[in-house]
Amino acid sequence: MNEDVKDLNLSVVKAFTLLDAFTMDKQEWGVRELALKKGYNKSTTYRLLNTLESLGVLQKNDNDKYLLGLKLFELGNLVAIHKTLRKYSRTPLENIAREIKETVHFGVLDKNQVLYLNKTESPQGLKVSTQIGSYQKAYCTAIGKVLLAFLPEQKITNYLKAVSLDACTANTITDGEALQKELQKIRAQEYALDMEELELGLICIAMPVYNNKRQVIASISVSGPSSRFKLENIENYISIIKKGAQAIEASMH
Repeated sequence: MNEDVKDLNLSVVKAFTLLDAFTMDKQEWGVRELALKKGYNKSTTYRLLNTLESLGVLQKNDNDKYLLGLKLFELGNLVAIHKTLRKYSRTPLENIAREIKETVHFGVLDKNQVLYLNKTESPQGLKVSTQIGSYQKAYCTAIGKVLLAFLPEQKITNYLKAVSLDACTANTITDGEALQKELQKIRAQEYALDMEELELGLICIAMPVYNNKRQVIASISVSGPSSRFKLENIENYISIIKKGAQAIEASMH
């Protein structure tokens, strides 16, 4: 076995090996022929294919043969959307960082968390410990609260049932009703603040990014130390961030 995969979960490796067999020239497989092709026993192959079917990764046709399912199409589209958002957000984020002189993040909501798609570091040297592709809590970050605020009410309810609102600092909102009120306020004013709710000494402001149907698809946040991130400058921050958001929106249309 390849040195790189010997420590991986073998069932996952085998499942992806089976998926590799589906090509433009060979789009459907029976259990027996795929087992023979890959050198697996029939029962193992059937179990893996059945699991992949239950997850929507594969589907069966009328001849009981397997073909690729819609889940892969959905995931592929998601990758494409994220790649596009990263591409179109790069320059606007750099412009925001240059004007406000703080760290700028760009993210979406994924699995009840913020997924950071892009980031531009502060030119003043403050390093915020986040990475592109990493996740962060939504309920105690400005970027996350923006993304939650514009969800349908039922999805907000589902989120509150699924997530434990643990305190990160003394300023973290840990009560569900209080968070819902905060989200209503954010939706009305179209920006969110994180007043040292995730990390003491760090203040953030975030705004939504819309698609052409006025649906929120992402958010931009600016993070800086409380020592220089002044609340009296909020209107100026909002103006600069909004300009960046509109640049991304224009690129997407």
